Amino acid sequence: TAATRAVPLKAFESELGVQPPLGFWDPLGLLADADQEKFDRLRYVEIKHGRICMLAVLGQITTKAGIFLPGTIDYAGTKFSDVPTGFGAFSTISTAGIAQIVAFIGFLELVVMKDSANGAAPGEFPGDFRNGALDFGWDTFSEEEKAFKRGVELNNGRAAQMGILALMVHEELG
Repeated sequence: TAATRAVPLKAFESELGVQPPLGFWDPLGLLADADQEKFDRLRYVEIKHGRICMLAVLGQITTKAGIFLPGTIDYAGTKFSDVPTGFGAFSTISTAGIAQIVAFIGFLELVVMKDSANGAAPGEFPGDFRNGALDFGWDTFSEEEKAFKRGVELNNGRAAQMGILALMVHEELG
């Protein structure tokens, strides 16, 4: 019933990222019967996808502005500036080049970018990839500053996910 379904959702209404005007918003009901572990896993995935999308949007903006790496991308002499943005890159980059990119991303996913959600020692929060090695002053911030910065990253990631989706749709529609 609606009353029993609403009880578990209230458990996440005070989590980081819940804000006006939507408040806690779970239109697909992914957290209807979730515990804290499932919420943390979904939050980890949301942060990771947000970070990837922020890089993707930045890549689109940079290359559309005419800024490219110098040199060539392959032995055939294809310059980085000859590679189009978006889906068009797949027709320019060789299959071996795409395989190298996928292998590198797989390496990062399985070996480098780990947190407690995928086997590393527990971090301070889901998506904490410092792994005891990187800090850049994070430990000098107050708890309020940390929460604010994490909220900014979460919201920027959400915006970037919508932004890169819109750029991809725009590209395909022409």
